[in-house]
Amino acid sequence: MARTLDDSWDIATSVGATAVMVALARARETAAADPLIRDQFAEPLVSTPELEGVREQVAAWWAGSDDDDPESAVDAQAMIDYQAVRTHFFDEYFGNAVDAGIRQVVILAAGLDSRAYRLAWPAGTVVYEIDLPKVLEYKATVLADHGATPAADRRPVPVDLRHDWPQALRDAGFDAGRATAWLAEGLLPFLPAAAQEAMFASIDELSGPGSRVAVEIFGIDPEKRREAEERWAELKAKREARGQDTSFNPFDLWFDDEGRPDSAEWFGAHGWATRTVGAREEALRLGRPPRSEDRPFANSFVTATKP
Repeated sequence: MARTLDDSWDIATSVGATAVMVALARARETAAADPLIRDQFAEPLVSTPELEGVREQVAAWWAGSDDDDPESAVDAQAMIDYQAVRTHFFDEYFGNAVDAGIRQVVILAAGLDSRAYRLAWPAGTVVYEIDLPKVLEYKATVLADHGATPAADRRPVPVDLRHDWPQALRDAGFDAGRATAWLAEGLLPFLPAAAQEAMFASIDELSGPGSRVAVEIFGIDPEKRREAEERWAELKAKREARGQDTSFNPFDLWFDDEGRPDSAEWFGAHGWATRTVGAREEALRLGRPPRSEDRPFANSFVTATKP
């Protein structure tokens, strides 16, 4: 589904479906013999009847065949490995933040993120989750039916990040004078460049001294993306000829606008102390390297601290 500047979705459509794909990867990793991360809520979140169609689409996206060109095929295990590394990095980020005394957390575009339920939050921690109303409602309902309760004071903020989310956050009780730990994971390509710029400015404005922010940077350059899309088009045609479902393609949901600010440069220019860690570097540190050097983990993770 092509993106528009004011489109909307639920958990089973458009951007919402990408959250399902990511949670499916976390569920697979959690069920592995020696998992890098444990997300015990991922499986129930993606196993509902409402998501049957999305599960089938993701399975088709991941499916391999002897007839597929290895250069074009999606590597499901590589996706699972990357999500494990990414999740571990940001789990550790939050652990360090609360160890430093931060008790106010904001997860931007929370999707099926279950950190409010599964991390060991100190008493008094408030976790704000921002996403579209239907997405937040789905997650809360499924986990309540599963008997899960948040490990912190979880406060959903049902609002589109392209709208006035800072006011909605304040209305939910957010205190801009306190130190806050922010997270933008798996988010930036799904925002127009102007919305990303505005989001960074709002984070800066709403952050008290000692605040932290963590951002995932998608590292595929435009030329490599065009090559990947050409390969996918060839693979898609072959799969359609075999009768396979090819309706799920997360790249269709990215905004392509030029002029996106570099996250580390933006926060550095606004007085934050920044650090960038390559996903490949982090994967090697954790003993989960990319399965092939032809497909390295190209993304990176930026963290920044406000003095």
